[in-house]
Amino acid sequence: LNNAGAVFTEYQQTTEGLEMTFAVNHINYFLLTNLLLDTIKKTAQEKGEARIINVASDAHQSARNGLNFEHLNDQSGYSAFGTYGNTKLANILFTYELARRLEDTNVTVNAVHPGFVATGFGQNTGGAMKFLIGIATRFFAKSPDQGAETLIYLASSPDVATITGKYWANKKPKKSTDISHDRDQQHRLWEMSEQLTGTAQSTAGV
Repeated sequence: LNNAGAVFTEYQQTTEGLEMTFAVNHINYFLLTNLLLDTIKKTAQEKGEARIINVASDAHQSARNGLNFEHLNDQSGYSAFGTYGNTKLANILFTYELARRLEDTNVTVNAVHPGFVATGFGQNTGGAMKFLIGIATRFFAKSPDQGAETLIYLASSPDVATITGKYWANKKPKKSTDISHDRDQQHRLWEMSEQLTGTAQSTAGV
């Protein structure tokens, strides 16, 4: 269950030189999953199934034109929520690409929109953004238990043991944006992520 997410008011970079939101929200998912992938596939062979769940968001709808791969790391024109939306699209692109690569392995891969959940999200920011997220959390956010319902369902229910490559909300499949189904976007993100993480060799046989 990949569930790391953040939004940053100002442009920041990791020590590796990656834009921080992209690194936290997507590269983390990609790298950890691929490092565990041999074990996950072995588990599916021995136990009959294994599941990978990526927490995404309806915020991906803001990235309707898709990812601009030449400018993902740019500081110019940085937008906190625009960048966040791009990374949530990346979560879904990654989910669909990985699900296709894991066909016939008994490993399922699904993405989830948990809704707006009171988990302290956005409290790392400052100024007006922190204030607005705080107000929204107080009046509109789900409790952590409510936010976890669909995640637990996908992780444990026998009803979804064989369902893969879907985007979910409220325990039901939901249509993601048209651009999230673009095979070129999915493939290019995978190739870029391999290059950035140095995992090309380990995933070549997937």
